[in-house]
Amino acid sequence: MLDGQPLALAEIEAVSLAGRNVAIAPAALTRVVASRASIERILAADQTVYGVNTGFGRLSDVRVPHESLERLQTNLVRSHAGGVGQPLSEAEARAMLLLRANVLAKGYSGCRPALVELLVALLNADVHPVIPEKGSVGASGDLAPLAHLALVVIGEGEAFYKGERLPGGEALRRAGLRPLALAAKEGLALLNGTQAMTAVGALAVARARRAARLADLAGAMSLEALMGTPAAFDSRIHAARPHAGQIAAAAHLMRLMEDSEIREAHRKRDSRVQDAYCLRCMPQVHGAVRDALDHVTAVLQVESGSATDNPLVFAEQSSETPDRGAVLSGGNFHGAPLSYAFDYAAIAMTDLAGIAERRIDRLLNPDINEGLPAFLSTDAGLSSGFMMAQIVAAALINECQVLAHPSSTGSIPTSGGKEDHVSMGMTGALKLRQIVENIERIIGIELMCAAQGVEFRRPLRPSREITRACAAVRAVVPRLEQDRTLAPEIHAMAAAVRSGAFNAWCRE
Repeated sequence: MLDGQPLALAEIEAVSLAGRNVAIAPAALTRVVASRASIERILAADQTVYGVNTGFGRLSDVRVPHESLERLQTNLVRSHAGGVGQPLSEAEARAMLLLRANVLAKGYSGCRPALVELLVALLNADVHPVIPEKGSVGASGDLAPLAHLALVVIGEGEAFYKGERLPGGEALRRAGLRPLALAAKEGLALLNGTQAMTAVGALAVARARRAARLADLAGAMSLEALMGTPAAFDSRIHAARPHAGQIAAAAHLMRLMEDSEIREAHRKRDSRVQDAYCLRCMPQVHGAVRDALDHVTAVLQVESGSATDNPLVFAEQSSETPDRGAVLSGGNFHGAPLSYAFDYAAIAMTDLAGIAERRIDRLLNPDINEGLPAFLSTDAGLSSGFMMAQIVAAALINECQVLAHPSSTGSIPTSGGKEDHVSMGMTGALKLRQIVENIERIIGIELMCAAQGVEFRRPLRPSREITRACAAVRAVVPRLEQDRTLAPEIHAMAAAVRSGAFNAWCRE
């Protein structure tokens, strides 16, 4: 039920990935009607208001005659639909529709109820606009991506419907929907905003949060395989440095390793009291990643319920002043809050990938893997075992390291100098998505290697949770007894991570 309030990541995923239906709260429609009435009064009074009866950007000083106002809005949509590259996924397109409808439902955009209702109808009918992923600089919001979404609203552009890519008008027809002729202000109401970067970023951050918790499982499995000690996860250590993420990660790791025969055997015979940092410092690193993602999640949640177009229509009504209102130009479309957050998340997730790769190397390297076979091969020399798995992880991390370079510091003036400082937030969201995809692969590789390492410790039994996790790995890939092609198995493990096969260890 959309009412313009913030949306949790789980709600965005429920609509975007699980196809949950959407409706508009009656109170939200009342606000939308009041907001539209303000625009109608402006038109009746022939007042000059940006975006209602003027040009856009550098052309904002050009007054547009009343008889051309509908054409002005249609021209805006067509002229700004210049995106390039691969289309956003259907889930990302759904998230954009959801977020844009929710923003319009706040009642600050001056559009008619019919526009919000059509966006919701597109969602519920599974009509997903084809939206090229590149072309937004993140101010005045995500103009190009939102213009491609808006094309379908007016029966143009392209959309996916029942798995088929169709002209926008045809997709609407097959779904039993009618295109909308845009009225004054409505094209701008659709185009100004941060919903493309928010959609891509929100879905990426939701995946990143699961990956960060799954890194605890992979790390605990590696610790078991390497006969390490969980002493560094003792709650007293972390209470002495009480970062919330660190405390949570340490507690999670400790729970994962309860009742381990491997640990007890190590305790009795090994004089080693400290492990390498990639094992011992998991709470500190994994926990800091959690804290970073919590901050980014909070930014996304605020943004999901924020009015981000321009100008904003404030229909301030009371029994004494029923017609009072204001139309104010500002810059809520600027993506800086999101852009900084995505860069922060990208840095944190890249470091999470780095510590996971160090554990992978420690499992495979015969100089430091605590007596495990070289590269976890049953016949090292004749067979290379998991040698290439670590190399692939290294290649993926190098890509993450490049992608972690901030996009938010790369402003390039646009629109004839009128938009002279932009956020590049969409670039940040797309980079983050790619980093998360790489990390899902790296965690899949670590789980695969760690399961093999744990099996080499038999007959000693790992903890109950690790035993369950090893079985989950084996449900995806078999034990490596002799060399075989690893590419399909790395792909399968990454797909399992992404699809939720290990989600039981992502919840706390």
